[in-house]
Amino acid sequence: MLRLFPILFILLWASAFVTSKAIVFDSSPFAALSLRFGFVSFGFFLFCLFTNNKIILPIKFFFKASVIGICFHGLYLGGVFYAIDKNLSVGITAIIVSLQPILTAIFAGPLLSEVVTWKQWVGIILGFLGTLLVIGFDVGESIPIIALVASIIGLAAITSGTLLQRKIGIDIPLATSNFYQAFSAFVFLIIVTCLFESPFINFSRDFILSMSWQIIFVSFGAFTILQYLINTGTASRTATLFFLVPPVSVVMAWIFLKEQMYIIDILGLMIATIGVYIATRK
Repeated sequence: MLRLFPILFILLWASAFVTSKAIVFDSSPFAALSLRFGFVSFGFFLFCLFTNNKIILPIKFFFKASVIGICFHGLYLGGVFYAIDKNLSVGITAIIVSLQPILTAIFAGPLLSEVVTWKQWVGIILGFLGTLLVIGFDVGESIPIIALVASIIGLAAITSGTLLQRKIGIDIPLATSNFYQAFSAFVFLIIVTCLFESPFINFSRDFILSMSWQIIFVSFGAFTILQYLINTGTASRTATLFFLVPPVSVVMAWIFLKEQMYIIDILGLMIATIGVYIATRK
């Protein structure tokens, strides 16, 4: 079962891009994320109670998990949702965020004392090139500056969250860490919602279905798997999986949203898959 975790993570994480389009269509981005992590933090709280995981830990653990949670759930997802809400295409948003493995590999050495081998660098380069082929450069498309900045903030946040989870988060019980992270993100997003937007939510059928999917399968599923993979592997190797997220998102959009997929998309998916295999194999 554990061998399937990377595949499950890629599928669940990619599904978030597809469902995010429906969510931001019927809500303001930070209000939607506040609602999501209100439910998520309550869910992890109940999980800790029923599984007898300690909820009250020393304040230093709460602080560590809170910083990681704000990076992962607050700044990263906030940046992605805000960028899509401001009409930056899902494709461009995905390609910007998919730069994370390169940044993680660059900083994993000096910060985590991880050795990034030449094979991993080959895999990272192939994964990035494959992703570029799938997404393309959207030549001639107008890119809102504020949306571009938001997506770059999201990129920096998820890179920081990945490195911090590996450096300071692995000594915190996973269930309790998830609760602390989700709750801190909920408080952070509530503050951002009150300060920076006029919140609204239209509880349409698409919104309810998409939000339910993201709460159950992305927040409870994908984020837990991601933390497990980081804790049991290396940050650089785990981060390389993100190269497969944009290509898989394109395939999902083709299946569920009836968006077109071209031969170059299939070629890019194959190259990215080979790159991830080279970079992640032991």
